Amino acid sequence: MTKRALKRQLREGAFDAGQFAGDDKIRRLPVDRGWSPLAHHNSNDEREQGYLKTIKAKSPGQEELIKAIDAKNLVMALGPAGTGKTYLAIAKAVEALESGSVGRIVLSRPAVEAGESIGYLPGDAEDKLAPYLRPLYDALSDRLSMKRVRALMAEGAIEIAPVGFMRGRTLNNAFIVIDEAQNCTYTQLKMLLTRLGWHSTMVVTGDPDQSDLLPEFSGLRTVAEKLEPVGNIAVVRLADRDIVRHPLVAEMLGVL
Repeated sequence: MTKRALKRQLREGAFDAGQFAGDDKIRRLPVDRGWSPLAHHNSNDEREQGYLKTIKAKSPGQEELIKAIDAKNLVMALGPAGTGKTYLAIAKAVEALESGSVGRIVLSRPAVEAGESIGYLPGDAEDKLAPYLRPLYDALSDRLSMKRVRALMAEGAIEIAPVGFMRGRTLNNAFIVIDEAQNCTYTQLKMLLTRLGWHSTMVVTGDPDQSDLLPEFSGLRTVAEKLEPVGNIAVVRLADRDIVRHPLVAEMLGVL
């Protein structure tokens, strides 16, 4: 078979000599192809074709967190590492932005050193803070392409800022995610929580047992205990059974 015939066979399906009957110069195209550019003509439409993947809870705790974000304007998600707190919060933020429920996403994180100093890093203040904000970029890029993330950041639809830059702001029509809140003091958390404006949702995530501050300075546990009785605020406590990372993470956290 010639190269041209092979290409035609790959393009149009299996070769059928009967389609040449009547006129050797006329070739009929097969009409029973397995795929159509119209999505509703395809038989295997169960798979999500878009880059934005469907969010699915992998544990009872994650399901409770997703329902809480849908129902409340302020949610606090507390739990050990690997339970998907940050990922689910950012995934719901992207979902709200894409659906038009909010006009922008604001992500904030405390720039607290975990034993290392950032003073030696080259560049200006923004360059020195970049490593602390990197996990937020990673979570965003998993929901959106980096090209889309850069475009949204350029037009102001996505903003990533350290906690220290949030004072004095009112965040209306926004989805706010405060990540690693265990590294915020009580005063910082009080300041952040009061940034909530009209038509906005705020999700605060953190692990009270993994604070880089001294225990008496971290305000996450105290704030969560005080806000838990408030009916319009959801405090979701994730546990070891909700860890979706490597199974060794749950085993290590059980003994460390």
